[in-house]
Amino acid sequence: MFFSVVSGCMPSDQSQEDEEKEPHFVLGNNRFNAMDYPGAVEAFQQSLEVNPRSAQAHYRLAQLFDSKEPDPAAAIYHYQEYLRLDPKAQNPDIIQQRINTCKQQLAADVLPLPSAPATVKQIDDLTAKNRQLQQQVDDMTDKLKKWNDYYNNQIATVRNTPNTQVMRNDSPVVNQGPDDSTPQQVPDTTPVVPPPSRNQSKPHTHVVTAGETMASIARKLGVSLTALESANPSVSPKKLHPGQTLNLP
Repeated sequence: MFFSVVSGCMPSDQSQEDEEKEPHFVLGNNRFNAMDYPGAVEAFQQSLEVNPRSAQAHYRLAQLFDSKEPDPAAAIYHYQEYLRLDPKAQNPDIIQQRINTCKQQLAADVLPLPSAPATVKQIDDLTAKNRQLQQQVDDMTDKLKKWNDYYNNQIATVRNTPNTQVMRNDSPVVNQGPDDSTPQQVPDTTPVVPPPSRNQSKPHTHVVTAGETMASIARKLGVSLTALESANPSVSPKKLHPGQTLNLP
């Protein structure tokens, strides 16, 4: 059948090997070998959900829709996505022949009009529209990833910056996105504790305020972090909370 013949013409670079190791992709191959073609289609579609840019998953789906689960329109789409995602494919001529055959089949089965060229053009227009919509989905996915990365970086910066109080829910929102060029500083609202005078006795405890960490408290009070932790063996440095009392060395 066509599936096994064209499979021998597929490219064999490192990217292809990585795509073929994806668990859903492996499951799709196993189901195909077991002649469970609907199950193979489902598995390869799940592989595309994991990696929308998997040329090999598009290729397998195109072959299935071309010969095992006949759907000429779907086969055309996946063949063209395969060629778009793998511009160095070793079998573009064979793929193009299959695309043309699927177009003729679709024209004969779905749109039996006297003017076959007009039908083929209509299919080409629909295919181009599908490709454009897919590109828009890819662009939106990339933008969403950038915003997620930006948000995670901001959270990490706030957590790792000493003497920075975590903003409350009613704090003003800083209008800064991943494309902004001028960063806006989060105001340091940690109360400033004056150093003890010579006539004052050194305090033996410290009450944790919002945003303080073991390291920031040690720096503020002029003690070593190790000594502070040793003086509070039952306190987890990662679970400090406002109002908690620490013993000072």
